[in-house]
Amino acid sequence: MNRDKVLIFADHVGRFYAQRYGFPPVTGRVIGYLGVCEPAQQTINDIADALLTSRSAINNAIKQLELQNLIIRTRPAGTRADLIGFNPEGWKGAGFDPSEYIEMAALLREGLEILGDTKSERREALEIAMSLNEYLAEQLPKIYGEFMTYHQNKQNTKK
Repeated sequence: MNRDKVLIFADHVGRFYAQRYGFPPVTGRVIGYLGVCEPAQQTINDIADALLTSRSAINNAIKQLELQNLIIRTRPAGTRADLIGFNPEGWKGAGFDPSEYIEMAALLREGLEILGDTKSERREALEIAMSLNEYLAEQLPKIYGEFMTYHQNKQNTKK
């Protein structure tokens, strides 16, 4: 594997996640690296060495990615180092978990109660946001199911 290409790819992913989601660049770089590294599971030291960064920066990135459920940390029996790898199911929770939209809709409903029956731009904005969150809570699980069917069909046509 070409180390320069791996580093460039990791940097591109790091920049994307920093700009799009406000992640520290090193967190996105870890995501990019774990997507292409061999072997698929790496120690924190391996990741730090490969990305030419400090172990503490990688530790912080790993903690953030664990909170997002995007990685899995394992420790094989008889070893002293954790192995870090992608959580193949982690992307499901990245925007497809309806609970955050249900919770936001409930908060917006609370705001609408405060505004009462007044007709205003603020009320309209809250109503639109509440409807959007209710819609997303209802539709995203369906979309994810459709995606999994699409993905399986795509995999089957490759065989």
